[in-house]
Amino acid sequence: MTYMEALKTCFKKSFVWEGRAARNEYWWFQLSAYIFLICGYAIGYYVATEMIGYVLVAIVFFFPSLAVLIRRLHDTNRSGWWYWILILPLIGAIVLLIFTLLSSDEGDNKYGPNPHGSVAPPPPAV
Repeated sequence: MTYMEALKTCFKKSFVWEGRAARNEYWWFQLSAYIFLICGYAIGYYVATEMIGYVLVAIVFFFPSLAVLIRRLHDTNRSGWWYWILILPLIGAIVLLIFTLLSSDEGDNKYGPNPHGSVAPPPPAV
């Protein structure tokens, strides 16, 4: 999945909490969100106040970011409720980072089919 495909997919699925998101989809989207946040901050700094551009971009990216994070957790066979681990300072962010870095569950899981396609079983031994 390319950068633009991930951006389009995540905005199309802004309020889709079911299903799975591959690791590259999640991280491409996060990269684009941070780039837009930095640009929004810079534009706001030169136009008015720093925070106006940043806040506007943050509002636009909030629900798509939350949805892709929940789908990413589903891809590692975890409930989206794990998002609330962020309540724990520092430890929660580290745990969530580790979860998003893990590889996808092979095959289908209870949250849906593998976003990389179905994984064929190995051929029988001869």
